[in-house]
Amino acid sequence: MNEKNNTLLIYTLLYFGFLYVPVLFLPIFSFNDANYMSFPLAGFTTEHYEEMWSKRNLHKALWASIKVGVVASVISTIIALFAAKAFARYKFRGEKISYGGIMMPFLIPEIILAVAILIIWVNLGFKLGLVPVTIGHTLFCTPFAMLILIARIEGFDFSLEEASRDLGENAWGTFFRVSFPLYLPGIVAALLLSFIISFDEFILAFFLTGSDATLPMYMWGQMRFVQKLPHVLALGAVIIVFTTFIVLLAFWLRNVGQGKLKKDIAMKL
Repeated sequence: MNEKNNTLLIYTLLYFGFLYVPVLFLPIFSFNDANYMSFPLAGFTTEHYEEMWSKRNLHKALWASIKVGVVASVISTIIALFAAKAFARYKFRGEKISYGGIMMPFLIPEIILAVAILIIWVNLGFKLGLVPVTIGHTLFCTPFAMLILIARIEGFDFSLEEASRDLGENAWGTFFRVSFPLYLPGIVAALLLSFIISFDEFILAFFLTGSDATLPMYMWGQMRFVQKLPHVLALGAVIIVFTTFIVLLAFWLRNVGQGKLKKDIAMKL
């Protein structure tokens, strides 16, 4: 048993090392006083971070990504909430087909989804921009949000809802007074994770964006010029720290306080 645990530990360390050790060099190079990524470092400087914040186009791209991320995360989480509740609570005809349909954007390559939306959007006579990007991100984020919410709702004691209705509360009152407080950490986790997925997404934005570039598109455009690489590295380091914090917070919120909330609600009923 110990040998299996040690083997699993070694495999896990190697796996995460392969994935994330190269990423850890990005913050290091962001302080390098040179235009190239190389060891040893030419010197230590924070000028790249000062240069990064002085870029007006960066501010515009950041605001575009925030707008798209907020709208896409809210819509995808609302869709995922009702879908997760339906799949966790009820058995109905076409359940597997419905589940597969919602999960399809998660399974197919992003480039296929991007090209499909591009063809439909252009043929309808609409202009490319943040609207089709938001639609694409909503489709892409919904499966992730639903998986988080299903994991939260599957541990829910539905007898609390039945007790609430037996005591005279209607369906909406039961949802907001009983179900919603228990779902809330999962909802917040789904919102945060969906926002980060949308914020960091590149392929859909590459095909669907117009003149209003998102932050990943801005970074891609800047990387074509060697002299602009240092402030892109600084921006990448900030995004890594921000993304890591949000993801860890989302996974912590996914299971927080579930037992205590159940006891509090049961006592109120």
